Amino acid sequence: MISKNERPLIGIMTAKKANGTLAGNGLLFIKLQKKLISLNGISFVFTPEDADEEQIIGYSYSPDKKCWRKETFPYPDLVYNRIPFRKSEQELSSQRFFSRLKEKKIPYFNPCFIDKYELYELFKNHDVLRGYLPQTMQVNHKNELALFLNKHTSIYLKPAQSAKGKGIFRLKRIDSEQLQLDSVQMTENLSSFDDFWEQWGKKLLEKNYLAQEEIQSAKHEGARYDFRILAHAEYDNYILTGVGIRQSYKQIITTHIPSGGKLLPYKLLQSDEHDQFFQLIVPFIGSALSTRFGYFGEFSIDACISEDGEYYIYEVNSKPMSFDEIHIEDRKIEQLCRLFLQLIKN
Repeated sequence: MISKNERPLIGIMTAKKANGTLAGNGLLFIKLQKKLISLNGISFVFTPEDADEEQIIGYSYSPDKKCWRKETFPYPDLVYNRIPFRKSEQELSSQRFFSRLKEKKIPYFNPCFIDKYELYELFKNHDVLRGYLPQTMQVNHKNELALFLNKHTSIYLKPAQSAKGKGIFRLKRIDSEQLQLDSVQMTENLSSFDDFWEQWGKKLLEKNYLAQEEIQSAKHEGARYDFRILAHAEYDNYILTGVGIRQSYKQIITTHIPSGGKLLPYKLLQSDEHDQFFQLIVPFIGSALSTRFGYFGEFSIDACISEDGEYYIYEVNSKPMSFDEIHIEDRKIEQLCRLFLQLIKN
């Protein structure tokens, strides 16, 4: 068993896949281990099922041997929650482990995935953030959704608990009767709202969808784009770590790169107004999330500027995906390791 010593010990919590292997971003875990070793620390990756009252079976990466080693560890000085599946995070083993960390007074972040509608409700009551929200509603009734579509003409339908643009549709009025439904894979014409509801209503209710007005995003060379903003906690504040731009490319529904979006360097469209907007919202979002859900050490924001120059916040992600921009990923590793050590010292 690895013994406690003067080196900070960081536990990175993940989950197991159906085949029993560890899930999660292995490259991120390796980068964190290398950086922590340079700072005289060490990390290990584990799942809640492999923890008992006093010790944890986990895996530590050896940069010298370029391999993972299974070992037994004491409870770490801090836990970084990178469980990648909502279902796994809600399982009894995970919730019991969170309770054990509280009993042992071991700090951890990030506490949970974020429900999109809960986030909207939180920001809607915030003095500053509510000014940057597209109009949004929960899909609970056919007639309410019909009225919402009539008001906005074009809306997005999103599962309240999803990520990476999965399950997103755009519903658009063509005329007083006909509708058009678009997804990443298909376009479907519908003769009426009743026709749409008959085909899709059950799914919208079962999957806890929300509807959001479509914002006419600003365009670059004829294609719309939006911002991916990465932020981290630093002492009692939240700071901007990096900004990327994602542009719709192979389809118009989402700018996510796995769905055919295109990466643009932020410098291409950087402006003082954009920078001021990011610097304004990041501390407010971090503080609001931590007050409502528990301590957040990092998050990413999907936001845009409209054709008429208004800024909007689409959503916030509690466990950010990797950024394709190498300089942002490098800064993320720096910020995370700095935060680990700050929290341990406190």
